[in-house]
Amino acid sequence: MLARPLQLGPVTLETNLMLAPIAGWCELAWRETCRSMGGVGLACTDLLSPQGLICGSEATADLARTSEFDQPIGMQLYGGDPGVLAEGARWCADHGATVVDINMGCPVDKVCKKDGGSKLMCSPDLARRIAEAVRSALPDSTPLTAKMRLGWTEEDAERNAAGALAVSLTEVGVCGITVHGRTTEQLFRGQCRREGIQRVVESVGEATGDAASGGVPVIGNGDIRSATDVVEMMNETGCAGVMIGRGSFAVPWVFREGWEAQLAASEGRDPLDLEPSEDEKLDLVLAFFARLREYRHEAHAMHVIRQKISWLGKGINQSHCRALKDSVRAARTPGEVIGAVEAWRAGRPVRV
Repeated sequence: MLARPLQLGPVTLETNLMLAPIAGWCELAWRETCRSMGGVGLACTDLLSPQGLICGSEATADLARTSEFDQPIGMQLYGGDPGVLAEGARWCADHGATVVDINMGCPVDKVCKKDGGSKLMCSPDLARRIAEAVRSALPDSTPLTAKMRLGWTEEDAERNAAGALAVSLTEVGVCGITVHGRTTEQLFRGQCRREGIQRVVESVGEATGDAASGGVPVIGNGDIRSATDVVEMMNETGCAGVMIGRGSFAVPWVFREGWEAQLAASEGRDPLDLEPSEDEKLDLVLAFFARLREYRHEAHAMHVIRQKISWLGKGINQSHCRALKDSVRAARTPGEVIGAVEAWRAGRPVRV
């Protein structure tokens, strides 16, 4: 499956790499920043409350905001009420969603307490009813996918609960399954268990056929930090694509590197070096900041850039650029943020 663009129902993506829906990160400014580096087949919104969409919540609408450049776009819903999720899915389809995804993997309490996220893995019948209701609410042109974990407990993982649920969902029209290789109880501790993802790939393949021949694709997720991780995930699990979340925080060009690594492996050559130059990395920080200011407001942009510079700075060399990160966090105005970056670029001392 290396270097094969991902097929989700009627939609063919340019690559098989996806930007994960991560709370607090995947607003429009970040999605566009990752897309600008290349290699992103599909980017997903932050988790969306269907009630918020239906009621016209400004905060939820901000999370769902998209643009012409931000295509194709996946909108991810969470919750435990089939009717409400179906109505939310219709909203997504009416507001530009290329793909609608149901979150069955978030381990966060505030999501699980509403019977959403990975709590749905404890109620596979409800999860199936939700998928059936959402599929019925969507036009045929809008694929429905689902994202899950290996299960709630270790016992669930051992009995391949994710594989059983994935097969059930494909029977009611879900045309893509993403699996994070941990249980809910693990949260983000320990290592991603690729053997668990492999079992889901095998279960779905037995039920729907091989993804290369038109079966439902399974996308692997968890601990992807480099292009090498992308290729290893695919080779070890047999998955049709890879979803990258936290690994993109410091290296938003990991998608283009991951696609190039697949092309190289499939062609029997060494991958090209696609790491951006130091100037390009600084330009990326400034472009992300500019998008934050354009799409939200100045106070939000300042809050986010102070918060995210620790991650973005990890991809910038020069003694780990601690002075740059400290100066951006200490900045009081957008001009000071920009000045700190440009001073670093010019090799001048950065004042904190």
